[in-house]
Amino acid sequence: MKKNKKGILIFGIIAGACLLVGIIAAALGVGVSTGDDNISGADEIREKYVGVLYVEGIITTGDATYDHEYALDAIDGMIENDRNKALILYINSPGGGVTESDELYLKIKEYKETTGRPVCAYMGNQATSGGYYIAAPADKIIANRNCWTGSIGVTMGNMYDISGLLEKYGIKVTTISSGDNKAMGDMTAPLTKEQKEIFQSIVDEAHDQFVGIVADGRNLDESYVRKIADGRIYTASQAKDIKLIDSIVGTYGDAIEEIQAEFDLADYEVYDFSYEPEYDFLSSLIKSIDKQADSAVSSDLEALAELMEKDGQFKLQYMCEVTK
Repeated sequence: MKKNKKGILIFGIIAGACLLVGIIAAALGVGVSTGDDNISGADEIREKYVGVLYVEGIITTGDATYDHEYALDAIDGMIENDRNKALILYINSPGGGVTESDELYLKIKEYKETTGRPVCAYMGNQATSGGYYIAAPADKIIANRNCWTGSIGVTMGNMYDISGLLEKYGIKVTTISSGDNKAMGDMTAPLTKEQKEIFQSIVDEAHDQFVGIVADGRNLDESYVRKIADGRIYTASQAKDIKLIDSIVGTYGDAIEEIQAEFDLADYEVYDFSYEPEYDFLSSLIKSIDKQADSAVSSDLEALAELMEKDGQFKLQYMCEVTK
């Protein structure tokens, strides 16, 4: 009954909002933007320039501050534009999905191999896990003196086992699947030894890939990288001591000056490529209404179930759970 009331409430408010937005848009002669027309414009610049690609937020599709398509498009544009003379990555990210991090890494590698131009990375507040993954191929890595980095490792999220709770309340669950391991990870049954080994093998393979990328990018022995790649966070000074970064600066401006001097880029303009989502009033209103409605009708038990469902998706990630 509560869900029905919620649906009616949301529908009524959305209908009224749509009417209001339509009237305002018609009066002003404008439409509501969907954000689908975002392009970087990196291939259209007609003067010699250094491109700074901002990678901020979680490196995944659908993040509010990071747009995967935009990032790849910006690098492609710089590859195609021979007026581009270097790529600088401005990284402020705790990491992200394995697939997205690797796709961005491969695009950065493509830039290096195709153009032969320098690639540098500046780490701001945080560049951990996937954030470091994409920095690894850079010719020079510079970190803010207060930066957190490292966290070289892989996570698959939390796996809940509520079988004991179900048993306490006399709830029985029957799972029908095509094999013993088809439904592995189901929170209504504990993981078997074999299933734990299967999940661990997936994580280990992604970790091996990460270690190899760091070893290759930083010209380090793989056995050495394995010793320092235990998932821990490093401060900037610690990261420099173990050869994960090259230098430490006080400000982003200091980093730009250092890069310009070392790679003879002082005569070129610096262009920033930073994804800025177009404001969509209607979508924001709908999300706000839905959030308030959920808050009004959800019990603590429902909230816990929702959290477990979200955490139980087991997405493989190069992600640091601790953020600044």
